[in-house]
Amino acid sequence: MSVRELVVLGTASQVPTRHRNHNGYLLRWDGQGLLFDPGEGTQRQMLRAGVAAHDLNRICVTHFHGDHSLGLAGVIQRINLDRVPHPVVAHYPASGERFFDRLRYATAYRETVRLEQRPVSADGELDRTPSYVLEAHRLSHPVESYGYRLVEPDARRMLPERLAAHGIAGPDVGLLLRRGELNGVTLDEVSERRRGQRFAFVMDTRLCEGVDVLAEGADMLVIESTFLDEDTELAVEHGHLTAGQAAGVAARAGVRHLVLTHFSQRYSDPAEFERQARAAGFTGELTIAKDLLRVPLPKRR
Repeated sequence: MSVRELVVLGTASQVPTRHRNHNGYLLRWDGQGLLFDPGEGTQRQMLRAGVAAHDLNRICVTHFHGDHSLGLAGVIQRINLDRVPHPVVAHYPASGERFFDRLRYATAYRETVRLEQRPVSADGELDRTPSYVLEAHRLSHPVESYGYRLVEPDARRMLPERLAAHGIAGPDVGLLLRRGELNGVTLDEVSERRRGQRFAFVMDTRLCEGVDVLAEGADMLVIESTFLDEDTELAVEHGHLTAGQAAGVAARAGVRHLVLTHFSQRYSDPAEFERQARAAGFTGELTIAKDLLRVPLPKRR
């Protein structure tokens, strides 16, 4: 059975606290593991969360501020130490390639795994697999930053009552699905389109077009909410979002499950982020992220 869930490894903005590690988020998607923004301490958080180096297939870095990338050195060395048997692909802003190279070779170790560096330099599709298309879109931050989105291809949901009405059963169902027509019966007559799931990951940014593009129709949106709404001017100045802004994006985009994260250490009451998100009009499922939390993706529509 396929598993699709978000494993939260860290939720702190800028500096870790006693209760929040630097950023780190693992998306489990049908046997694949995508690690987003591994900040300092991610390797240890993986151990605490029961995530192995063998679980990683892809690393996606939004930008090269330390709280989103300092864990790369340890994660990459652990991948090699554990001799992960498959290639691992790394995406990151092309302008930060020198930082990636420095982190990759921060100390001496033996390379045993093929790590494919695929820097991002423009909006659009990065890769295509049987179960998802990976996209990137530019965000608005003092350094070059990209958000990421997974889009599952649409599929077909067969309708048993219509199949029965046309006398189609057993192996003939698969035959009809492959051919699109069987004995004069078309696929459209006995099925309906099932929209693929969508996952979006948006970190350090101001409000911009890229945020809306990434969030549009997402089943799960993981998005930074560094500040509360009373500090909107600070958010704009430093290239961040408030809880209300992030929730407003989600409401407009029709997001089903909103995950707020990347919290400034200046705030001591996480419940205030939830209150402001609801006040902004978001009515869907809402999670205020905590370290080591597991969040399942919503069931398909």
